[in-house]
This record gives sequence, C-alpha cells and structure tokens, in this order.
Amino acid sequence: MRFDVEDLSANELFFEEEMMAALSQTSPQRLGADDQAEGLRRMLVSNQTQVITLVAGKQGVGRTGVTLNLAAALAGAGRDVLVLDENPAPHNLTDSLGLFARHDLLDVVQGRCQLQDALLSGKGYAILPVARLMRALENLNQPEQHNLEKVLSGVSAGVDVMLVDAAMLTGAAAVSTSLAAGVRLVVVMEATPSGITESYALIKRLALENARLRFEIVVNKVANEQVARLAFGNMEKVARSKLAARLEYLGCIPLDDRLKRATQLGRSVVEAYPASNSAKSCMVLAQSALQRTMQQDEMEGGIAQIMKNLIAQLVRQHKMAFESMHN
Repeated sequence: MRFDVEDLSANELFFEEEMMAALSQTSPQRLGADDQAEGLRRMLVSNQTQVITLVAGKQGVGRTGVTLNLAAALAGAGRDVLVLDENPAPHNLTDSLGLFARHDLLDVVQGRCQLQDALLSGKGYAILPVARLMRALENLNQPEQHNLEKVLSGVSAGVDVMLVDAAMLTGAAAVSTSLAAGVRLVVVMEATPSGITESYALIKRLALENARLRFEIVVNKVANEQVARLAFGNMEKVARSKLAARLEYLGCIPLDDRLKRATQLGRSVVEAYPASNSAKSCMVLAQSALQRTMQQDEMEGGIAQIMKNLIAQLVRQHKMAFESMHN
C-alpha cells in the first residue's frame, strides 16, 4: 500500500541550496566522554536485551549494510549481538557475508533441526535467518507458536543487543517485526529527495496504520554530518507537525571508498578498515544506540513477546478483513 505524500513539499523536506552549503563542511560527528560514560553505565545496570529493528523506505539505501556494520561495532564494544535476518537470499545480510544457511528459524520451530544448526557466525556476532518464518508466521499452529516463543526466549538469553534487518514493507500483505507493537524502530535513509520522501512515506504508514509515533533516524551514504542533520531536521519538522510523530537523530555514516571496498570483500568496514571515517562513524552510532533509553513497551518480553504480539495482530487484521467482506 502506498501513501500519498502531498504533505511533503520540496521546500519542507529538501533545501538544495542549504544542502550544497552543508556539503562544503567536513566536521565529523563526535560523542562526548560524559555521553559515552552515561551510555556504558546504562548498559551495565541493565540486563534487558535491546531489540532494534532497522527499516528503510526503499531499496538501495544500505539498510543491510548499516545492520552489518552496527552489529560489528557493537560486538567490538564488547556486546553480545544477535542479528535476525528477515530478508530472503540473494542480497540479504547472510549472502553479503558469503555465508550459506542450511537451516533457519522455521526449521527449528517445526522440529527439523536444533537451534545451533540454524545459527551462523559473523565476526563477533551471530546471525539467525528468519525470512521463511516471517512468511509462515500467521499459519503456525499452536504447538509451533509455543516452540517459537520458547526458542526466541532461549536464544535471547545472554544477548545484549538483538538487531533485526527488517524486510521491505512492500504491499499490504508484507509481514515484518517492524509492524509489531513494542519494537524500537530505526529508519535508515539517504539525504536525497527520493530518499527523504520514501522514508517519510514509510514513517507515515507506520504512524497511521500501526500507531507508531517514535522513530530513530540513521542517515546513510552522506557527505558529512551537517548534510545529515539538515535532511533529518527538515523531515523531523514535517513528521512532528503532520503526524505528531517523534523523530530522533541517531547518527550518520559517510560514504567513503573503504566502506565500498569492505562491502565488496564481504566484511564490515569496522573489521576491515577500523581507521576509516565510516568505521569511526559506525562506532559512534553504536554508542549512540546504547545510550537511548528503552521505552516501557520495548522492555516487556523482548523478541518472544514481539513475535507473539505480531501473530495476534495478524489474526485480528484477517478477522476484520473477513468480517468487512461479509457485511
């Protein structure tokens, strides 16, 4: 389902002259020592797994790459990280690392393998393919739903941060954890007219259809932070006035040659080129993500509860659709 974006004018969301002026600036994003200490303190006093779902309004903005590099940066900071890959091969996170998944979460839920058979190893973090499970989610029987909740509760044990590389929400039938209540949403966008417009359309859909009013924003493939903050600021104003939605700037990742090369090598830029500007930005992004205070609905039940909520939500939607067709 597509939304009209007539409430998005070029003047509101993309000021070309301001963007050109910002391009001449090269000041990197920085995180103060006090901010870093506060972020670390919050993590040390809490054993609650943070579930962060990364979404994008269109293909090609680098959502999977941001997920990969954020996972590597968090792992490098000493966090136990698990990535749920909602996207089918090819061109998903698993494929980008040159990994082959013989089994996935659906196999585990249906008893065809053990959890350890489905987990894949990244550089300091684990990956669990869940694309087939998401497509079959609403058709799981009660024993399978129970198994799913049990498996997700078990796999979350000892995990500090769980990242979800969310599937694109193309069409009304799309199923993703990004649609569930209690999800911390990070929107990956580009500082381009189409990137901003499509990101706003996604935010509008989630705000109107799913009552989501809090979004964190990562600006990817950007020249510098001033351009990123300008793009964010324009969209934040429109979202606040038109949707009453709260947008928070999480960070940005510059596009440099090292990032491109790391992608070609099937590695994170944090691992391959730790001294590069993009790697440093990913580390700052990881610290910024750790600093964010979890909302109450994001803390209750973790990923197991999120999936349970999503199943119940899908059942309600189908029931309402069925009733509307027969009334």
